Amino acid sequence: MSVLDIPTAEVFVPLLEPHRFGGPRYKGAHGGRGSGKSRFFGGLLVDYALSFPGLRAVCVRETQRSLRFSSKLLIEDEIRRHGVGRYFRIMDKEIRTPGGGVIIFEGMKNHTADSIKSLEDFDVAFIEEGQKLSARSWDLLTPTLRKSGAEIWCAWNPEQPTDPVDEFFRGPNPHPDAVKVEANWRDNPWFPESLRADMEHDRRTDPDKYAHVWEGGYLTLSEARVFRNWRIEEFETPADAVFYFGADWGFSVDPTVLIRCFIDHAARRLYVDREAYKIGCEIDRTPELFDALDPENPGMARKWVITADSARPETIAYMRRHGYPRMVPSIKGAGSVQEGIEFLRSFEIIVHPRCRHTIDELMFYRYKQDPKTGEVLPILEDKKNHVIDALRYAIERLRRRKRAGTF
Repeated sequence: MSVLDIPTAEVFVPLLEPHRFGGPRYKGAHGGRGSGKSRFFGGLLVDYALSFPGLRAVCVRETQRSLRFSSKLLIEDEIRRHGVGRYFRIMDKEIRTPGGGVIIFEGMKNHTADSIKSLEDFDVAFIEEGQKLSARSWDLLTPTLRKSGAEIWCAWNPEQPTDPVDEFFRGPNPHPDAVKVEANWRDNPWFPESLRADMEHDRRTDPDKYAHVWEGGYLTLSEARVFRNWRIEEFETPADAVFYFGADWGFSVDPTVLIRCFIDHAARRLYVDREAYKIGCEIDRTPELFDALDPENPGMARKWVITADSARPETIAYMRRHGYPRMVPSIKGAGSVQEGIEFLRSFEIIVHPRCRHTIDELMFYRYKQDPKTGEVLPILEDKKNHVIDALRYAIERLRRRKRAGTF
């Protein structure tokens, strides 16, 4: 079918077959920035226009206030890039295609049940920023393109699993005639170097943003997030580091955790360089787990003070008898959890990439939200917090010294 010999990233190959030749009617590509999703669909539309003279296509968004923010410029770039400008006529508001065809640009929010009927004879609808398309717009658009062989394409960066586009392509009951691919920056052989520095910066400094913007994950950044004062970064632990250790106990479905950190007091930075973490760890296996914290210095934690969750005094007593004589219980009381969290938030927290459970909890630890209004409540969720608790215990002595004015 293809008239143009357009190099195509392997990830998009499942979307190439036209519906009129047996390919899917609905074609979707979801993922993050730099994946080439929009460029792929723009190039495919130019190819379709040349391959099927008289093709009618509409490029839609939920809201389109100006053609400057439409996909018109993208398609013009693809026409020029492939050197086929002589076959197209670029107008102010539309692009005329071979054989009397046309590509137009519409905002779905402006359409009604009557006005949308003007698209009944169109062959392709390309939806950009599909995550923003409302349920109303989906319900108007999908039954309108009823011409034999007509296709609906969609590119989107996921925000919520409840978005209509996500439910349509990725929900528990996706449309049977729909094919979707996930495409992210690493799937793009032509990923521009101009974006790499931005991507790497977000990966180091804002994992939530990186996961959504670059890896196509759902949007998790919200006012409910507890920690924003941290980043992932490789670093060398100083030979003279003064370590702080914290332990949290688990069994069954909860993890047993030992965390190691040190502080650069001048820079007000807290570095997390090692973690031990195991779900279902029996008490007689806990010394072995803690001994393996630092493979280069096995058992080194036995020499240091470890502040552990005081809710399990029998576990602390066991650990003291089995090689951890300097383990001490945490001191709990009214407001101690919130005070500990606020103290952690007073530092810039640097996490080594190998501490993946620490990263996971810092990313997803949240305040509760009112289920009806979405309002963030001043109540910490009691989940995704086992490493966080261990980290609170680790620096509890410093927090108490600060409160007493001796820190």
